[in-house]
Amino acid sequence: MYLAIVGYVMITVMMYLLMKGKATPIPLFIILPIAGAFIAGYSVMEISGFIKDGIGTVTGNAVLFLFSVIYFGIMNDLGIFDPVVGALLKAAGNNVVAITVATAIIGVIGHLDGATATTVLVTVPTLLPIYKKLNMRPLPLLTLTAAAMGFMNLVPWGGPTARVAAVTGLDATYLWHKLIPIQGVALAAVIVLAVWLGLQEKRRGAGLVLAGAGGDGVVNENAPVASTGMLAFNLALTAMLVGLLFWGKLPSYVLFMLATAIAVVANFRGQKAQEEALKKHAPAAFLIAGTMLASGVLVGVLNKSEILKEMAMVALNILPGILARYLHIIMGVLGMPIGMVLGTDAFFYGLLPLCIEVGAKYGVAAESMGLAMLLGKNVGLLISPLVPATYLALGLAEVDLREHIKFSFPYLLVISMVMVLSGVILGIIAL
Repeated sequence: MYLAIVGYVMITVMMYLLMKGKATPIPLFIILPIAGAFIAGYSVMEISGFIKDGIGTVTGNAVLFLFSVIYFGIMNDLGIFDPVVGALLKAAGNNVVAITVATAIIGVIGHLDGATATTVLVTVPTLLPIYKKLNMRPLPLLTLTAAAMGFMNLVPWGGPTARVAAVTGLDATYLWHKLIPIQGVALAAVIVLAVWLGLQEKRRGAGLVLAGAGGDGVVNENAPVASTGMLAFNLALTAMLVGLLFWGKLPSYVLFMLATAIAVVANFRGQKAQEEALKKHAPAAFLIAGTMLASGVLVGVLNKSEILKEMAMVALNILPGILARYLHIIMGVLGMPIGMVLGTDAFFYGLLPLCIEVGAKYGVAAESMGLAMLLGKNVGLLISPLVPATYLALGLAEVDLREHIKFSFPYLLVISMVMVLSGVILGIIAL
């Protein structure tokens, strides 16, 4: 009980400070878990072990984010997205709703491979210049990317479904076949959300006056003078990079390290020019990678100690018996906010087994529990402070975590509720 109290106080303080904008994530993710672990009675050596294990799980992602932010920043400066932006602007004109709907569709297509980071890397850098040209906020871009990713990530090769399959002992493809009708409902809901957000941006004046040079073309004032040949080279390099990311056979961070090195050497002559190209995007890259490494401290302390387990047990034990037979529905409804706090692995490997064990005592099947919690949690993937891709998206879109959560949470919660409710109505989740 004592460990649970420490954990809940730690998480509450962290979320309060983040949401109120009182502190940046890096010091919070380092100081709070270490302080909490000391208060919980763990020794210096034990805490060091927790931190070492936690950071070990995020190092690869930190390197990925460090080099991907620099790479796409350089490519944007070199103007490789300008032809795409120009073509889309020509097709959509100043139709803001068409852009938001296109955002949702691109997010869906971009997540066919089930890779979160790939979807962010394909969607945000490509669409952000369009949003800027039409005076649209980047917040709807992140919300729609998160919503599209949330229901598309139910595919069997996606991480969450595979985790549920591992915990329940059911086949991932079997679970996905159950979820396909709900994906159809979610797609319709996300398109409706895209239209709504587009109308909201239009009411704010987006699309009426194009930012930049009049709206007939796209001007990138920061781009160095580049030949047509170099533009073709950079486009080919980026296309090859994205293709290899989709292929998924090579580590993403290795691909971005190599692509960044090639891009710098090929486009900038001399040490000084290359250093300036890197330094320009280094602050944003460090902020993302540093936050990722700091989150490893939090994840390590929560997962490797007994704190998280005790937190889950307390939450389950206070549930009134009369509601216990509906535990799977309750967890589906609360899945998104709980998942934001716990993170993906802790939610599926820590909380889900406990919920299955308690639910079994009241006649709730493991399959229903797994499906309900999967549907409830998954849409909140890209607003969780513990999910690496969240910081990648924030860095690329130049958006603050607090603003992102405040704007996106209500919309994503509605999508989450629609998915859980449709599962119940369609009989996929048994009452």
